[in-house]
Amino acid sequence: MRDALDATPYDALLLLSFGGPEGPDDVVPFLENVTRGRGIPKERLKEVGQHYFLFGGVSPINDQNRALLDALRKDFADHGLDLPVYWGNRNWAPYLTDTLREMVADGRRRVLVLATSAYASYSGCRQYRENLADSLAALEAEGLEPPKIDKLRHYFNHPGFVEPVIDGVLRSLADLPEDVRDRAHIAFTTHSIPTTAADTSGPVADHGDGGAYVAQHLDVARLVADAVRERTGVDHPWQLVYQSRSGAPHIPWLEPDICDHLEERHAAGVPAVVMAPIGFVSDHMEVLYDLDTEATAKAGELGLPVRRSATVGADPRFAAAVRELVLERAAAENGRAVTPCALGALGASHDLCPVGCCPSRAAKPAAAGADSPYA
Repeated sequence: MRDALDATPYDALLLLSFGGPEGPDDVVPFLENVTRGRGIPKERLKEVGQHYFLFGGVSPINDQNRALLDALRKDFADHGLDLPVYWGNRNWAPYLTDTLREMVADGRRRVLVLATSAYASYSGCRQYRENLADSLAALEAEGLEPPKIDKLRHYFNHPGFVEPVIDGVLRSLADLPEDVRDRAHIAFTTHSIPTTAADTSGPVADHGDGGAYVAQHLDVARLVADAVRERTGVDHPWQLVYQSRSGAPHIPWLEPDICDHLEERHAAGVPAVVMAPIGFVSDHMEVLYDLDTEATAKAGELGLPVRRSATVGADPRFAAAVRELVLERAAAENGRAVTPCALGALGASHDLCPVGCCPSRAAKPAAAGADSPYA
């Protein structure tokens, strides 16, 4: 059993996330980190920060990550997997570079990275890899030898991610009034991104209308809708919709927006809606504000009953999925035959991001890919 749970050649797992403010004084500095290089005035950042100020200046993502860290460490310990788990963020403490510096000091030489983004896109994958490359370069500039970094594959269709989503939708449907429950519509939501970013998401072979980003979300939505039908006997209509758009209004982004979608569904006579945030691993501010606050208020104006289903968060099944992904990748690195675990029509994602996968507008070094300078 011990051999089956050997993560060699890896000696650590890094949970890599977006980060978020943990008090009112953190909000504007955090947003300055997120928007660095874009020249956005501080007064504008204060306006954007109002979403955070409504919740005391605290993003839920950090506590969600702490809960996930606890779940991962417990799962690893319970199953005899001796692999330390670290945590670093792109935009707030604990900062990625600081965490990697700590890992080097601890003697970690071969690190697997779990990003809190399940799907392919520039902002959900390539940008994390660019941040990793920046941090590794910073360590080199300090005279440190950076560890070798690999990134776990996209896990959007792993059963440990999909099953908690299914259960969340089922609970939300059960919470609706009985007279509207069976006719409820399911709105699967994810973060809107520019259509150009969507069209070039995933490997080059997947580029096209919506790219891998849209295809992967649609695959998860179908899996969940099919499971709901099998378990309830009711075939609920559904649609993939988007939220949290930002940026210049003249640039096309993925649509429809969740609030527009609620208006359209209400006008079409839909009696209730379950909002299922399949694009989010945990309760980001976008979930708390854009769904729980803004979209729920819109539904209230319409007199439309809505429920928001839970994100995966620190569900033990997700922690178990991460363990399985670690062991799967370790086995592959050791040349052993591996059958990746994946549901749906798309199969398991690639282990190594190929050249041209989710490209950035300006070429930048990225770690953990076929084009990485840190092989």
